[in-house]
Amino acid sequence: MQVHYQETGALPAFKNAVITIGTFDGVHLGHRQIIAQLIEEAKNVDGESVIISFFPHPRSVITNSHTTVKLLGTLEEKIELLSSTGIDHLVIIPFNLEFANQSADEYISNFLVKLFHPHTIIIGYDHRFGKNRVGDYHLLVAYGKELGFAVKEIPEHILNEVVISSTKIRRALLDNDINTANKFLGYEYFFEGEVIKGNQLGRTIGYPTANLSIASNEKLIPGNGVYAVHVSLLEKNQVASLWKGMMNIGVRPTIDGVHRVIEVNLFHFDQDIYGKTLQVSIHSFLRAEQKFSGLEALKEQLGKDKLMAEEALNY
Repeated sequence: MQVHYQETGALPAFKNAVITIGTFDGVHLGHRQIIAQLIEEAKNVDGESVIISFFPHPRSVITNSHTTVKLLGTLEEKIELLSSTGIDHLVIIPFNLEFANQSADEYISNFLVKLFHPHTIIIGYDHRFGKNRVGDYHLLVAYGKELGFAVKEIPEHILNEVVISSTKIRRALLDNDINTANKFLGYEYFFEGEVIKGNQLGRTIGYPTANLSIASNEKLIPGNGVYAVHVSLLEKNQVASLWKGMMNIGVRPTIDGVHRVIEVNLFHFDQDIYGKTLQVSIHSFLRAEQKFSGLEALKEQLGKDKLMAEEALNY
């Protein structure tokens, strides 16, 4: 897969481009049905499959809300996931108010046709584009007849699956329902964070933890609780090391109960990884966060948590 995220004028000449457009947040199983249709159509016309996506997320640009849009994946994670699908090109378009304020006609003529010269556009029946979202599937069909490109509709049931899946995944993650989230994703939900110094209390009770700082405030973090996880240490030009462990997300009510933290205890691990980046993949939910009478009670529970995590992970 080739990734193009320069300015839009620097795109290559695509061969019989078969394109679709969307955020593809999380690249879950619903999205993969659309991608499979895209790839199949490109093969049928001896063309190249092209996904057009936007950064930052359009909703974060065009809404007046100061609430950060919570995403299932960062741009880098989206690229990583899409690279495994078999598409030929991913084009990341800078999204801003100027782009959003194009008329529907300008969007088709100056953006889709001028930059991509599409052979076929695959789009949902309810897709809207252009200023005030006046452009739709029927307008694309009309332009296609005039300018010589085909327009194919993504079936309604697949579009519904995408919307339902995205909603269910976000809700499930916030509700600690990791099994449901992972089922709809088709993989273990993951995020990345830099290992930073904490208060180092965990090592005093036999459970040292890597405290993580999440770089993107747009990334959706699951609800508070204790989880069984797979962890990779990400280092350039090296195969990622993989461990198993348990993770706590929460305010640590037994200790201070103020600041939300993400702490990972890696099993049978003793390395200095401060400043390194970990990728945490969540396998299953173990229990809700709770307050204990003191550190001894907490230590006893952590022992039970470790046994549960090891069983869940077949460790």
